[in-house]
Amino acid sequence: MSKYFADLHIHIGAAGDGKPVKITASNSLTFENIVKESKTRKGLDLIGIIDCASPRVQNDIEKMIESGEIKEIEGGGLKYKEDIVIIPGAEIESREENGGMVHYLAYFPFVDNLKEFSTIMDQYITNINLSSQVTGLTGSEILQITEAAGGIMVPAHVFTPHKSFYGNAFESYKEVFTEQEWSSIPAIELGLSADTDLADRLSELSNKTFLSNSDAHSIPKIAREYNVIEMESLNFTQFKKALFRQDNQNIKENYGLDPRLGKYHRSFCPDCNQKFIDHKTRAVCPNCGKKLIKGVKDRILEIADQEIKHPSHRGEYIHQVPLLDIPGIGKKTLAKLLNNFNNEMEVIHHTKFSELKEILNDKLAQRVEKARKGNAKIESGGGGNYGKIV
Repeated sequence: MSKYFADLHIHIGAAGDGKPVKITASNSLTFENIVKESKTRKGLDLIGIIDCASPRVQNDIEKMIESGEIKEIEGGGLKYKEDIVIIPGAEIESREENGGMVHYLAYFPFVDNLKEFSTIMDQYITNINLSSQVTGLTGSEILQITEAAGGIMVPAHVFTPHKSFYGNAFESYKEVFTEQEWSSIPAIELGLSADTDLADRLSELSNKTFLSNSDAHSIPKIAREYNVIEMESLNFTQFKKALFRQDNQNIKENYGLDPRLGKYHRSFCPDCNQKFIDHKTRAVCPNCGKKLIKGVKDRILEIADQEIKHPSHRGEYIHQVPLLDIPGIGKKTLAKLLNNFNNEMEVIHHTKFSELKEILNDKLAQRVEKARKGNAKIESGGGGNYGKIV
């Protein structure tokens, strides 16, 4: 059994020919660039690349297979030069019967499974080449299509106020899924504004595996959140077993932002430009009376049915600040660190403080040490504005 670093939600901005895939993502986020960045600079072992339902992306994948740069492996997944395994996926937006909109992640073992899913979804998505994701399907219907194509489905960033399962649409899975359907969903993605202490206030999540992923829309954001997964080997079959916690495989650790750094952590009034960080939960602004953008923490406290209760299988959640978010760490300083220590995972997890001080001045080395131990001082985010290290 080995431990692997995994970020399972990375977007594609453009195809290899420059044509757009996800409009809101950087054009530098091509399939090939993501793979190379994830291994060489980030130090990841397993990545989930979203937006692969686009035929443009599938064309890029097939070109890399033909050239021998990547290959499909036994058990599912795509291996790049023996170094890193890619799980191809898609993010799909539902239209629930109650009017809610939810994003779901779908992961697939082989290109043929991906193509089958893409062909079906082409009937429901206006332009399958673009990652617009919008369908007229419910979460239950998306689950059925995903499973029929050989994939697994995970609700994405489940607490954010926009297009998420708990933040936007439901208070309980029972509003959309049967017991059998719910049991076939192995995990939920926490999102940047939540951690296990917040999510484990909902008893119906006690049997779900928690994922912390970057949801990267640019190259530098890859691995701003990630997981340590314990698996027998790197492939889709073992990844699926880890999500279902089978054969002693599971998520050992979640590494993510302190929820206060997330841009939707606390409720916010856009009209008054005011963030509310006290312990009260509100639906409207006490100053102007208009509807608030409800923060993740406030929404969870609103629907919680228990105090924090971590199940025995829950991996440790470790608050961590990405290197580029640390005051004083710019591109040049990061490049210096990577030149000396190879990649970000090496800097964050294995480099000794004494080694940092050989490269950085004492003040900056102390900041890095505090950030990677979760001891940085933080100002809470909200209303679409990220929190800050202060």
